[in-house]
Amino acid sequence: MLSRRQTLALALANGLALTGPPARAAGQAAAPTVKTAVSFPVPPGACDCHVHVIPDPAKFPFWEGRAYTPPVDPPESLLALQHALKLDRVVIVTPSVYGTDNAATLDGLRLLGPERARGVAVIGPRTGPAELDALAQAGIRGIRVNLEQAGVFDPAASAKALDSAVQQIGQRPWHLQVYSRLSVIGPLKQQLSALPVPVVFDHFAGAQAALGPDQPGFNDVLDLVRSGKAWVKLSGAYRASDKAPDYPDVTPLARALVAANPDRLVWGSDWPHPDSVPRPDRKPTDLAPAQDVDDGRLLDLLAVWVPERAIRDRILVENPKRLYDF
Repeated sequence: MLSRRQTLALALANGLALTGPPARAAGQAAAPTVKTAVSFPVPPGACDCHVHVIPDPAKFPFWEGRAYTPPVDPPESLLALQHALKLDRVVIVTPSVYGTDNAATLDGLRLLGPERARGVAVIGPRTGPAELDALAQAGIRGIRVNLEQAGVFDPAASAKALDSAVQQIGQRPWHLQVYSRLSVIGPLKQQLSALPVPVVFDHFAGAQAALGPDQPGFNDVLDLVRSGKAWVKLSGAYRASDKAPDYPDVTPLARALVAANPDRLVWGSDWPHPDSVPRPDRKPTDLAPAQDVDDGRLLDLLAVWVPERAIRDRILVENPKRLYDF
């Protein structure tokens, strides 16, 4: 049986009109992915630094070359999540399903407002200075370089992609958000440390929790973080570990990063948790149901990884404030 969230996604994806009671006001709607109340005091100004918004595809169509089709989760659902987790700020990242079209992200930034939201865009070689300036005006503070998309795992190709991105950024006070794996990051360590813009690694920099902190490439990430040359998002624990729901093997990775430099860490939920892994029985245009993830429990894990309240508050408030210019 489909959940209400999946039913809504299917209906919107097919352009159907739903009937039923009026939606509750923004901020009053339920947040179905928050099943556990957060047990630690969430500080004012706390930020979720990695989410996506997936509005009605009839208005914001998906890229034809996408690898999967996610359920609909519009900005109104994101705002409900923010209220449920007692978070005041958020960073919306353009997912790969839109290619280089950032319209959905920009719509989310507009609806949530400049006091609450910033964004990270995806650009292409034809994205010109005027468009980049418009993105900055709308609240974009970085661009995402996806080195996993289409199976690009070659360090040489990745090096070219990074150089191209830096050239496009120019003098804008932006950062590069890099989605990759350790086997690519390691060989690029020298280049990454010399880049003139901040580098932010998604999802524990692609580390696999089962291999522990001594896995090849993770020390390179720690060195970059320790020197202040790179940031890491403590996000997507379920991407690094299959030991749900508490992912205990992620704790050593998180604590190693905190020990290296807590001033270069931010936290993210990775909401709405689309199942982006290709499957032989699923076409890219088939709806890929969201993963069953408890966002309340995910935020609660931060208190396990970072038991010191002052450091935890820094990761949630001060670090995002500096990185995203809140």
